Parts: sequence; C-alpha cells; structure tokens
Amino acid sequence: MRTIVAKFGGSSLADADQIRKAAAILRADPARRFVVVSAPGKRCREDTKITDLLYRCYELAAAGADFSKPFGTLQARYDAIVRELGADYDLDAELAAIRAQLLSAPQRDYTASRGEYLNAGILASFLGVPFLDAAQTVRFDADGRLDQAATDALLGAALAGVERAVLPGFYGSMPDGTIRTFSRGGSDVTGSLAARAARADVYENWTDVSGVLFTDPRIFPEAAPIAAMTYRELRELSYMGASVLHEDAVFPVRSAGIPINIRNTNRPDDPGTMILPALNDVQPTGAVTGVAGRRGFTSVFVEKSMMNAEVGFGARLLAIFSEHGISFEHCPTGIDTMSVVVSSAQIAGKETAVADQIRRELRPDALTIEPGLAMIAVVGHGMVSARGVAARIFGALAEAGVNIRMIDQGSSELNIIVGVNETDFEPAIRAISASCR
Repeated sequence: MRTIVAKFGGSSLADADQIRKAAAILRADPARRFVVVSAPGKRCREDTKITDLLYRCYELAAAGADFSKPFGTLQARYDAIVRELGADYDLDAELAAIRAQLLSAPQRDYTASRGEYLNAGILASFLGVPFLDAAQTVRFDADGRLDQAATDALLGAALAGVERAVLPGFYGSMPDGTIRTFSRGGSDVTGSLAARAARADVYENWTDVSGVLFTDPRIFPEAAPIAAMTYRELRELSYMGASVLHEDAVFPVRSAGIPINIRNTNRPDDPGTMILPALNDVQPTGAVTGVAGRRGFTSVFVEKSMMNAEVGFGARLLAIFSEHGISFEHCPTGIDTMSVVVSSAQIAGKETAVADQIRRELRPDALTIEPGLAMIAVVGHGMVSARGVAARIFGALAEAGVNIRMIDQGSSELNIIVGVNETDFEPAIRAISASCR
C-alpha cells in the first residue's frame, strides 16, 4: 500500500470550513495515512495568526502583565472551530493547562507550540484517528539542533504502530523534555521528517496556492505554477524568498529520494508542483525554472593590489565577519577585489567595528560598505545548456533602467544572482520575469 504524508498549512486550517476541506482531501485517498498540521492562520488579511496570539500571550505573561485579551481571542477562535466541527475534544482542559503554564512559569517555545498542539488534537478527534505528540517523537540535542537520527527512530516507530495519525508540526523536545520549536514555518520540516520516517511514497504539502509559482505574483501577476522542479532548484528559490515551503524542509526527504507535491487545499484537483530528486523524463518548460529575491543586504567591498597572491586573504577576511557573529551570504571576487554580501540586520551596529578590523588586519587599498542591496536569483537547470539566458536578463534590466550592482553565478550554473538597489527590486523582478517566462 502506498503511503502519503500530508501536511496542511495555517491557511488550510484557519477555521472549521477549511478543516472540513482538509478532512475531505484526506478521506479522498486512503494512502494519505499521516497528516501534519500547522496552527490556524489568518482567515482574512486583517486577522491574526494563532501563533502570533500565543507569542503575545507569552510576552505579556513574561512581563507579569495581563494576557487575558489575546488569550480570549485565541480561545474564541478555537471554541468556534470545535463547536462548528462538532468535535469531541476537551478544549477547556487544554486551554486551562496553557493558562496555568503562562501564570506559573511562562516558556516561549512551549507557548508558541500550543497552536499546532491544539489544532492537531481537534483534527484527530474530528477524523477519529490517533494523535501523536511531536514532543515524544521529534528530538533536538542539547545545543538545540535537530537530532535527525533520534527523530527518525522515534517517529518511525510511532508511525509504524498506527494505521493513521495526526501529528502537530513546528516543535519537538530537548533531552530534558522541554519544548523546542523550529523557526517560523517549521511545520513543513516536521512534515518532511514524518515522510522520511514513514518511508512515504510522496510528501504532500497543502497550502493556499496551486504549487510553486514562477515568481511573486504580487509583483508579476502573470506568474504561473511550475509543473516540476528539483530539490536543488526549490532550495535556491526558498532561500531567496519563495515562501511556499520552509527552506530546511527539503533535507530529510531529499536524502530519502521522496518527492514533494505542493498542492492547493482550495483547489484540490490542481496537480500543483512536483519537487523531484532529478527531472529525468520530465521535460523542463524552459531554461529558467523560477525567479525569487529578497531585500535587506549590505555589501562590504574590499580592494587590494595583488590580493590574489596574498595567501589566506579571503579566509582572514571572512574570519573577521565570523568573529562579529555575521554569516556571509555571497562572496563575488575579482583579481584584486572581494565583496562580502551579508544580511543588513546582522551587520547593523557593527559596521564601524568590522571596517576598523579589516583595515587594521588586512590593510586594503579601498574599503566601502554599501547597504540597501536586494538580491535576485534566476534559477534553472536548463540554463546549463541554453544560450543567451544571461544576455536576456541583463538586457531586460538595462531596458528597465535598473542598475546592476553585483553579479554572482554558482559554479554549477544552476543560478545567476543579481544585486540591485532595493528601490529597483520590484522593477527588476518584473523585467527579469518577463524576459525569462
């Protein structure tokens, strides 16, 4: 029998009507044996996500302030879901336990995790299947990093013992039993871990769009879903801003060769996007698979004559950033030049200290720090064999009046990354997308 792990995002479980849609999808295919859930998301643009309400409750409780208002909003949301579904779920007891924790010893990760915990319990009750607590099956080590081996063993054993189950996403536990969460959107990672542990045939990730789009439709409305792509292409696009799937969700399934299918809860008949180890027999629709980008970068430009002959120059330069707790994002170089592109948020307030140390230790001929940079990635396996892709990209940017501040191409030729002024970000996305679709 085939096994599918289905993960539903917050928009797919925002209220009772959405949960009914998810339940219908699960019942439509017996292979969908295991489901991972997020906390309820926004029902409309003006709404508040349950996880944000929980974080607000924690902040107020930790400060010794009254958290009854956000907690009351949260309670009303879940009351409506349970009532409208007619689920046999003891919500009052669970909310009382959360309130007691907030009053006695508030813990940030524990509080934030309760959105997924409650939603999974409600859905399990509604479906009439077992609930598996992620605190018992997803493990972090003493340093707070995911323990992949322990998680695979615990989760695999738990899933092997049941025919069907609902599992909350986003969190697990530390060796001492305390709750630890992934970064926001981490329910995608839990779904990927469950697919690996269950040796699933497919990992379905249900959201509110019919697959991964070519680019951001808010900037380029003509963006269409991508039929198929590779793990590596998804990783590149997710890192650079494509927000359909958490960037770390690729790793557990990639090593197991499990395909990911991004689907739309509101349009379940749409095929969505398949993410595969390799395209093989799937014919790419063009040289470029997708375009994604992010604002918020700073470039540190260093110039020094005969830099290429100075052994260890690059290593010493990057070590300075490491000493200040700054990770580098990109590092384009020339014979006598080297640019280190970093997150503006990470370097904020440290610019003078970093510059002084570079001048003191490396004695460059010139050093400039330029904030306000946006990075745009043009990604596609087809670019390796297609001619003229770069020419089209740069020509389109020139026609749109966009000044290119940086170009970086990976050795695999999977992507071309272009740096532009943040003010040119949206015009650049539109120009590149129109030239490559």
